[in-house]
Amino acid sequence: MLPDLADVLHTAGQLEQHTEHRIRSTAAMIFPVMMRGGLDANGGAGIAQTLKVRLIHSTIRNLILRGAPPDALQACLSALPPLAQPAAKPTLYQTLFARGWNVADSGLPCNQEELAYTLLTFSHVFLRSLRRLGIGLPRADEEAYLHAWNVVGHVLGIERGLMADTMEQAASLFARMQAQGRSQALVPDPRPALGTALMQTMAQSIPWPVVQPIPVLLTRYLCGRETAHDLGLDRRVPLASSALFWAMLLARGIDTLVRRWRPRFSISRTLTRVLGYHFMSRVLMSQTRPLQLPDGLLNQLDAVVKGWSEDPHAPAWLNQLEDRLTTHGSWNPGVARSRAAP
Repeated sequence: MLPDLADVLHTAGQLEQHTEHRIRSTAAMIFPVMMRGGLDANGGAGIAQTLKVRLIHSTIRNLILRGAPPDALQACLSALPPLAQPAAKPTLYQTLFARGWNVADSGLPCNQEELAYTLLTFSHVFLRSLRRLGIGLPRADEEAYLHAWNVVGHVLGIERGLMADTMEQAASLFARMQAQGRSQALVPDPRPALGTALMQTMAQSIPWPVVQPIPVLLTRYLCGRETAHDLGLDRRVPLASSALFWAMLLARGIDTLVRRWRPRFSISRTLTRVLGYHFMSRVLMSQTRPLQLPDGLLNQLDAVVKGWSEDPHAPAWLNQLEDRLTTHGSWNPGVARSRAAP
């Protein structure tokens, strides 16, 4: 995460005090984008949700700069000083408006580079993580996935030169942005507090105490030591949890061997599905707190999640083990029906 991008989230309190809300708001865009037809020009729900996000970005810019961004640049402001907060608990809008911002050092809030970097975390970092888990996609599918998120970037108004068409281009662009971000560190750095809040939320979704540190260990493994340090995730974890995590990674060796006879076999995929199920069911798909989406879209999402109930590429015994670690039968969370619940 870029320091100045983290600073906006920290100021708004959207990832520390309201972590689950921020995660669920992001999911309310990702699901419509990724569902079939989500990016269709004729009424795709992903397009509508992305436009909503673009309006949110515009609102944040105008509040922090206390006016339109062109006006702030035309005035050649090097820094906007913080304003006094109201005596009562300020609203999010009041907090952003009073925040202050150094235009010369940080550029405009929610600027092109920050948005492009975030877009790469949805596309490139996700695909890179699948590779590192041994469940990567074929190259053509990776490039199709990158293209889908480039469409999202276009709708968000991101310049085409800040998008990548291949994993090699994406890796180079992402590394350059990370290096530039690290050269402009903020003091104090807001990223460790944000990283801790996110990891705690993920840990709380896992029912087994020994497994709860796995999100920290997995983030270290997938993102690297330097990023883990940026996020304050380089602290010690219990030895039993570390041993379990490395045992999980050894499953990749078993997968490689078994795939000689069963090409789509993957214990790693099963373990990822188990962790994903608990996070999804307890944070994203809570029946008492449905995602803020239209009812028709929630019904579509309900059907999509139900289709994930069984891994068609896993043998029966592995699906049975997955059932014991998740839930028996359908993964159908009833997100649409929950709206009618008292």
